[in-house]
Amino acid sequence: MTSTVAALLERSGLPLLEARALLAHRLQVARERLVARPETMVAATDAEAFVALARRRALGEPLAYLLGEKEFYGRAFVVTPDVLVPRPETELLVDLALERMRAVERPRVLDLGTGSGCIAVTLALECPAAQVTATDASDAALAVARRNAERLGAAVAFHRGDWYDALPVDESFDLIVSNPPYVAAGDPHLADLRFEPMRALTDGRDGLSCLQAIAAGAGQRLAPRGWLLVEHGYDQAAAVAALFARSGLNAESYADGAGQPRVALGQVRQAPV
Repeated sequence: MTSTVAALLERSGLPLLEARALLAHRLQVARERLVARPETMVAATDAEAFVALARRRALGEPLAYLLGEKEFYGRAFVVTPDVLVPRPETELLVDLALERMRAVERPRVLDLGTGSGCIAVTLALECPAAQVTATDASDAALAVARRNAERLGAAVAFHRGDWYDALPVDESFDLIVSNPPYVAAGDPHLADLRFEPMRALTDGRDGLSCLQAIAAGAGQRLAPRGWLLVEHGYDQAAAVAALFARSGLNAESYADGAGQPRVALGQVRQAPV
């Protein structure tokens, strides 16, 4: 049955902005067109497809998966259920990384567990002189990351494997960044994230094992005066600082826009002269 844009949006039961985004996606038109012409008739096949999308959204499926993309640092990134949905909090990690990259003429940068590639691709585009490498243990995730690099014109070298094991043994970097799985198993927030890949959210334990592996291997991979930056949970700042210290790294914690500790940043401690 055909219906008007206005009637479909109201019937969806979704917040108006979300409903409008889904309908515009289905019709392949600009959202502004739906605002300007709410009386436009929608064909029955498109109306039914929109209702199906709205139903999936109402059940909790992320809007980004339904639209097939998510904005990050001002760019649209392809996302699929094989990768996490990029989040605004992670832009802090990018900001802090760029500050340190700009102090190096041709910074060598490593993104561990790249997922959608949003961090690696953004760093490569914001700092064209950088040599950016990204790793992930998932072939499906790497396929998404490569697609984003190609679409956005970013030069990134991708490698498959677990953390540093994906790399040649003698390769070192001026900057290592990562947004690893850090949610503890049993955390109630995981229920709300059930549509996203669990392996990218949690280590199945206390949420610290991936952060520990990254910190422990950083000393052998960082160039002199190189930096390690990792995203972590709101309640993990002290634990991550301890992991950094045990791995010979100084550590600082930075808060996100909501005031929650979100990124740990450190350098290899220099021996006294």
